[in-house]
Amino acid sequence: MIGAAGILLGFLVEAALSWPAPLYAKIGHPVSWIGHAIRAIETRLNTAEKTPARLRLLGGVGVCMVLTLAVVPAIAVAAVLPDGWVGYAIGGVLAWPFLAPRSLFQHVAAVAKPLAKGDTSAARYAVSMIIGRDPDKLDDAAIARASLESLAENASDGVVAPVFWGVVLGLPGLVGYKAINTMDSMIGHRSARYRHYGMVAARLDDLVNLIPARLTGLLFVLVSGHTQRAAAVMLRDARHHRSPNAGWPEGAMAGALDVRLSGPRVYGAEIADEPWLNAEGQEADAAGLRRGLALYLRAMFVLAVVLALVALI
Repeated sequence: MIGAAGILLGFLVEAALSWPAPLYAKIGHPVSWIGHAIRAIETRLNTAEKTPARLRLLGGVGVCMVLTLAVVPAIAVAAVLPDGWVGYAIGGVLAWPFLAPRSLFQHVAAVAKPLAKGDTSAARYAVSMIIGRDPDKLDDAAIARASLESLAENASDGVVAPVFWGVVLGLPGLVGYKAINTMDSMIGHRSARYRHYGMVAARLDDLVNLIPARLTGLLFVLVSGHTQRAAAVMLRDARHHRSPNAGWPEGAMAGALDVRLSGPRVYGAEIADEPWLNAEGQEADAAGLRRGLALYLRAMFVLAVVLALVALI
């Protein structure tokens, strides 16, 4: 077990360095390695001639194969880590690429800067790096809204959830979670290609995020400065979200900032008439996005303090 101390070290290293571009150029990124495995397995198993039931079965087989490829090496490495602070230090370096507190902030801040300057084109390009919708159909308010939604949801998926599973199950839990979450992002869609094959991955991702998503919402509530409003919006609106989990951090974010999030959106040629989170809130804008980033930083500070306390205990 790398423990909370190792996870905290990995968290702090990523917060300081992110994942350096020269390192990425030389070796890529461990999550991208997992992505290559997901794609290679999916290409071989997910073929058009299969029945829906067969595709769901093969999707489950694919999930097991990816988890085996990711988790078995993590178990082997964890088994040979030395005891004490040396083991925690090595475990922290190994945990580093699976945590993303700085990377997430940088991606959203890249949207906030041009949006504050009124450069909608640059803001659309930056937001296209973090969402799956067509950015050309987004006005400034929609750009700010999409960025806040991504910030809230990925605070859970990219930081709180891997921290949680790393503390609970060590390096195998951390790596296993990232494999599941990466599978969901790549194949857990309702598109014609992935509707059946990706079902197991999507449901498993829902399961492993049940607790972390609610913890992330609680973190946002605690650091919001508007605890009662943030909690009320989260508890009232989270269950109306299309996701069983994303509504919790997004609802807390919406209530904390007093902006409305989610709502109707365009996917390709289709309009998804989804309900608002905090429908009575203000329209999101560049100032709201900056406040959202500040809220995120406060939440990450509290998370680091909690990790430190758990490590000491």
